[in-house]
Amino acid sequence: MTTVQPIISTPDLARLQAFYQRVFHAVQVRRVPADGPPFFVGLRLGDSEFGLVSQADTDLSTPPRILLSIDVDDVDALLDKVVAAGGRVLGPPNDMPWGQRVAHVHDPDGNLVNLTREL
Repeated sequence: MTTVQPIISTPDLARLQAFYQRVFHAVQVRRVPADGPPFFVGLRLGDSEFGLVSQADTDLSTPPRILLSIDVDDVDALLDKVVAAGGRVLGPPNDMPWGQRVAHVHDPDGNLVNLTREL
């Protein structure tokens, strides 16, 4: 069996972890090391997992090339939470012709995240 786990490099692991936990109710499922400041945190969102890795020299000025797309219950309701948790809303939600409501946001590091909901 093959699986893919996206891992986001960040200079501020605690800030990014708090964002995903606060906005999306991500649950920590792994922490390395178990004691002391973490280097890696594994998070679960629904039936998916992704990781955050602490890397002080992560260059946040370069455009991200990875997009996280997260299915949510209510796209519109999350926009205020994104801002309150340190993210940025890039525009209003739109109903797409393929049957999804979509909003584009940045997490606190500037990573692009699509909030989606089936119509």
